Amino acid sequence: MSAWPIALADVEAARERLRPYLPPTPLRPYAALDEVVGAGIRVLVKHENFQPTGAFKVRNGFSALTALSRGALVRGVVAATRGNHGLGLAWAGRQLGVPATVCVPLGNNPEKNAAVRGLGARLVEEGRDYDESVAAAERLVREEGLHLVHSTNDPTVVAGAGTLTLEMLEEEPGIEALVFSVGGGSQAVGGLTVARALRPGLPVYAVQAAGASAIHDAWHLGRPVSKPSADTFADGLATRNTYPFTFGALREGLAGFVAVTEAELAEAVRLVLSTTHSLVEGAGAAGLAGLLKLRDALEGKTVGIVLSGANIDRETLVRVLTGGL
Repeated sequence: MSAWPIALADVEAARERLRPYLPPTPLRPYAALDEVVGAGIRVLVKHENFQPTGAFKVRNGFSALTALSRGALVRGVVAATRGNHGLGLAWAGRQLGVPATVCVPLGNNPEKNAAVRGLGARLVEEGRDYDESVAAAERLVREEGLHLVHSTNDPTVVAGAGTLTLEMLEEEPGIEALVFSVGGGSQAVGGLTVARALRPGLPVYAVQAAGASAIHDAWHLGRPVSKPSADTFADGLATRNTYPFTFGALREGLAGFVAVTEAELAEAVRLVLSTTHSLVEGAGAAGLAGLLKLRDALEGKTVGIVLSGANIDRETLVRVLTGGL
C-alpha cells in the first residue's frame, strides 16, 4: 500500500456527501486563549465539540455510510469504539435508516454507552480495551455479515475526518500551522491530505497521550509499535497500536509529534473552559495541550487546533475541575 491512503478528491467527495446532513462548524479566535498560550501565537479554534454527537467523528460515520452499497446498508454496520466513533456511526445510521452495532470495552464510559443506546444502536460490551473490542466487531462481521466501519483503517472514514481541515483552510487561508490529536490518526491524516494539496509546506503537528503513546513512539522510532496497555482519561486517545492505513502518512507528513501527560491534558480541558466557555473531553483538549508543548517552535504563528470532542463524563469532569487529574 502507498504511504498516502487518500487524496484531496476523496475529501471533497466526502464533503459533498455530508453537505445535506452536517453544516460547517465554527472556527473562532479567542483573545483570552491567545493570552494564556503566549509567544505571540494566534489560536484559531475549530469547534467540532459543537457537532450533533459532540465530536468530529460524526463526519467519519456519515462519510462511511453514504459511500456504502445498498446491500451493505441493509445488512447493517458494526464498529468498535471508546465512544465517539460509535456515536457518529449510530447517529448517521439513525438518520439514514441503517442498523448499527457498536462494540465497546467492558467498563466503558457509561454516559457514552447510554448515548449510543439512545440513538437506537445495539451496544455490545466486550474486551478489556478498544483493540479487543475491534476483535469483537470483526467476529460479528463473520457471524452476521455486518460491514465493519473501522475507526481508522477505512478510506471513507479518513476522508470524512479531512473535511474539517478543508473547512479550516478555506475559511482562514492565513493559518500557518495545525496541531491535531491522534488516537488512530484519521483526523491528522485527513488534515495532512488537505494541507499537502492546498497548502504545500504547511507544518502539521500531532499530539498523543503519554499513557497511550504507541503511535507517537512509533513515529519517533520509524517503525510500528504495540503497547500492552493504553492508560489515559482521554478515552478518544486510548489506543495501543499503530494502524497500517494511517501510520505511513503520519511518518511522511508530520512536522513533529509530541506526547502530553494526564496533568497537561487536564490543564488543557480547564483552559478551554475558562477561555472559550466551551466543554471538551480529554481528547478534545489534546490539540491545545500539544500546542502548549510546541509553543517555542510555533512562536508568532497563527495556529489552528481542533476541539475534537465534548463527551466527558460527569465524574471525570469533576476530577479535572477539582485538580484530581
